[in-house]
Amino acid sequence: MQPWLWVLLIVVLVVVVLLAVAASRRRRTTELRERFGPEYDRTVETTDDRRGAEQALLDRSRRRDRLDIRPLPEAARARYAEQWRGIQERFIDDPAGSVGAAHALLDQVMGERGYPTSDFEEQADLVSVDHPRVVENYRAAYAVYNRQQDGQATTEDLRDALVRYRSLFEELLHRDGAADGTANGTTGNVQDRTSDTVPDADRVERVERVDQVDQVDKERPEVVDVRDDTARHRADADPSMPQRERS
Repeated sequence: MQPWLWVLLIVVLVVVVLLAVAASRRRRTTELRERFGPEYDRTVETTDDRRGAEQALLDRSRRRDRLDIRPLPEAARARYAEQWRGIQERFIDDPAGSVGAAHALLDQVMGERGYPTSDFEEQADLVSVDHPRVVENYRAAYAVYNRQQDGQATTEDLRDALVRYRSLFEELLHRDGAADGTANGTTGNVQDRTSDTVPDADRVERVERVDQVDQVDKERPEVVDVRDDTARHRADADPSMPQRERS
């Protein structure tokens, strides 16, 4: 065979290999985008390296596959749902305590499902494999939870955190068949769902103001208008005063 044919054959083989590698990478990128959705974009942005981010997501998936993730028994689901209703009802009187209780309840549910709960970042990474559409809500709620520990979260911040916690809670409560980021109609966008069960900050403040006014009214001494009594005493003391003036 002519030497130039050998060269041409080698070039063709190199091109074929490069094309195969490029196609494989595009396919991997497409699969990861479809699987992780917004979590893929977040990971790429935080690592500033697409190949490194994709490798991190693959490693995350492998760690998740080694876990024994179990659906909740029906009795546990009902119990946790009832506890969550109590947490939401508590919000109007104790927003900070409500968010703290929501965080603790999520830890409990995740632990029973089979997720590790000792390290938040690892916990969020593993949850993102099964619930990529709402894991960012979980991270945002956790950030508010931490600010609240330092007294730096507003009532509206706490309300938003509770709704974000709920988006993940609803998915964890449902069976594995619903663990695709859309369980029970849940999506990553919580803005349209903030008024259905959690009181807003204005309502909480109005209730607090009403309570303060009621307390002031209870403590305010009774004021008696003595003018009418004084006039009647004068009338009784002066018999010559006309009857019309006495009345």
